[in-house]
Order: sequence, then C-alpha cells, then structure tokens
Amino acid sequence: MGKSKKIIFLVDIQSFYASVEIASNPDLRGKPVVVCGDPKKRHGITLAASPEAKKSGVKTGMPIWQVKALCPKVNFVRPHMKKYIEASIQITEILNQFTDQVEVFSIDEQFLDLTKSQSLFGTPETMAKMIQQRIWDEVGVFARIGIGENKIHAKMACDNFAKKNKVGIFKLNQQNYRDLTGPLPIDQLFGVGSRMKRNLERIGIYTIADLAERSLEEMKKRWGINGHVLWLNAHGIDYSPVESSSTVLYKGVGNSITLPRDYENRKDIEVVLLELTEEVCRRARLMHKKGNTVHLSVRGADFDHPTGFHRQMTLPFATNATMDVYRGVLQLFDRFWDKEPVRSVGVSLTKLEDAREVQLSFFSDQVKKIQLGNVMDEIRNRYGKTAIFRASSLSSAGLLFDRATKIGGHEA
Repeated sequence: MGKSKKIIFLVDIQSFYASVEIASNPDLRGKPVVVCGDPKKRHGITLAASPEAKKSGVKTGMPIWQVKALCPKVNFVRPHMKKYIEASIQITEILNQFTDQVEVFSIDEQFLDLTKSQSLFGTPETMAKMIQQRIWDEVGVFARIGIGENKIHAKMACDNFAKKNKVGIFKLNQQNYRDLTGPLPIDQLFGVGSRMKRNLERIGIYTIADLAERSLEEMKKRWGINGHVLWLNAHGIDYSPVESSSTVLYKGVGNSITLPRDYENRKDIEVVLLELTEEVCRRARLMHKKGNTVHLSVRGADFDHPTGFHRQMTLPFATNATMDVYRGVLQLFDRFWDKEPVRSVGVSLTKLEDAREVQLSFFSDQVKKIQLGNVMDEIRNRYGKTAIFRASSLSSAGLLFDRATKIGGHEA
C-alpha cells in the first residue's frame, strides 16, 4: 500500500489589516477602505486596501496622494497592530481545532498539514469550506485557501488562483501543477521579484514553463542556491515540512519587524538585524536560556510578488551572547539574500538549553560575555530599553527608539 499524499493548506486572509478594521466597524463594509501608516514615518504609504479600493486601482505600497486621485471616496484608517495580532491569534486558534500542525508564515498567512485530519473532517475541499466559514463567523474576515501536496503547491494555488475566484479555494497537485502554472508570467512564481524577473527575461525566461524547461545545473550556475530553489518551485517540488508554531514558540525565542520603508542598502539592513538579535538574546537571557540554532527570515518589499527566505544554521556552541548570534545571522543573510529590497525581517533562537551551564573555550571568554550581557540587561530593565544601546541604532536605519514604545514596531 502506497504512502498517502500530504494535504497542505495555505490560509490567507483577504486584505488583512483592512478586513480587520471593517470587521470592528461594520459601517465601513462595502466601502473603499485604506489602512495607511503614519505619514511622517512612512510617507503616507498604503498598508492594506479593501477589495472596493482595489477596484479603483489602489495597491499596497501606494502613496496617499495617488490613492486620493484614484479613489476620491476612500476611507482612510490608521493601523492598530494590537488588533491585528489578536485577530491573527484568534485565527490560529480556529485552525488548531482542525490540526496540531499549524505554521504561522506571516500575520495573515498560515500553513496547515491536514493529512491526518481527513478521517475527522472529510475531503480537502470540505475542510477548506469549513475553515472559511469558521473564520468568517468568528473573526469577520474572508479567508482564501490554497490546497496542495506541499507548501509550494498550496502557496501557488492560493496566490494565483484562490485569490482570483469567487469561492476563494483552489487545489494544485503534482499532476496539474505544470499545466496550470506553466503559462503564468514568470513573476507569478513564488520567489521571483522585479529584479529577478528582469534577470530571467534577459535570458529568454518569460513564463514559469520557460524556467521549468531549463536545466537545474544552469540555474545553479547563474544564481546559486536561489536559482536551485526557483527551479524546484517551477517544478512544484518542496520538501519543507509544516513546522508547528506552538513547538517553535515553546522551544525558541524570536523577534520580527515590518520595516517603515524599503531597505535596499546592506548596511541599513545590518543595523536592524543587530537590533533584533540584541532583543532576542536579551529575552533568552531573561529566561536563563541559550540557543544552539539561529533562524533568519527575510521578506522582500514587492507586495504583489513577495520574495525572501527562512533559513537556519547551527551555531558552533549554544549561546545567548548578541555578537555570537549576530555572526550567524549575517552568515545566513549573506548566503541567501537575493539583493532585492527588504520590507520584513525576523530573527529567532531555538534548541534552547540552560544558560547557567557554561562551556569554557580557549578561544572565547564566555564568562566575560555573560557578565557583559547581564549588566546591559540590568540597566535596560531598570531604566528602559533605550537607556543603553549600540551606536548603529543612531543611524537613519535604526528603529530602536521608535519601537521602544510600540507593539512589534507599530501603533497599538
């Protein structure tokens, strides 16, 4: 008897920020709604737009002045991050009632492995409809669901098909993947941003089928590991498992942020990565934990065709010292960053163990590092996070002072 095929969902909430605002203020339902950040910080950039606003041509990332020109009757709403976090958690709790394998991919996207849930809830299509209805009834937002045999199937099904039909549900598998995705423009492939699109078109790759016909060796020779991943995506191949968020949270500590603007310069991105690493290590020290594995998540600034990666590496030894972890973060960033502008980054430390047990080394004074970290933590705990900081946080790329009074870098 053959091994049963996996059933993987990607649940994506339509116009998440705008939908949550509408759910909390029903008077906005059916009207064009745009959630926009602080004009002083984001130059009036659109964070989310309702379907009614999108019909007028409004897009995420569009400046306010352009939104007004396209949609004079638009309703502007300031973002409320606490509200969005609460809605996202509520959705996760609903999904956990269908499977214990739920991976939070972003605040509005979550992967599910429902392979073992069919005997309880029925076919994939039946489960998708049940999940849609539960989220609508309890949260008041509309979920689009991509169904597949792996994550890339589910992601491509959601982004290219479920989001474009009225039902909001679509299924891809290894049998129909090539026929349905092959004719799509190359920038519809997950991982292809505007710069990679130009690079691919220069060598005659205009559709996903064009890329699939190229050899793996050619793609790896031109773009290294990024070319390898794109080739796998074009063929619908993805071996990555759905990693339960509850397991990750229990075994690790992390921090992430959506940046106030597109970060293109490597030095600017390094500043934010250091700030995130500092906070992650501070939290680990408060828990009396140190980690063996560092994770880095980077998402591109292209809202319509997001690029990015989530990768991890094992550290030479378990640590919660900021600069030791930061070296691992930079190694991951240098290896996997595709040089595209960045809008969201996250750092986490996992495989934790008791920090009170110290392994001494001839090449590193661990005791001194621990004492230094503890002194810095004590100052921050007593006088605030900005009482002591690294000089890089004073640069234009630094976000420490802005984030110190906010939730996840956004207004509450």
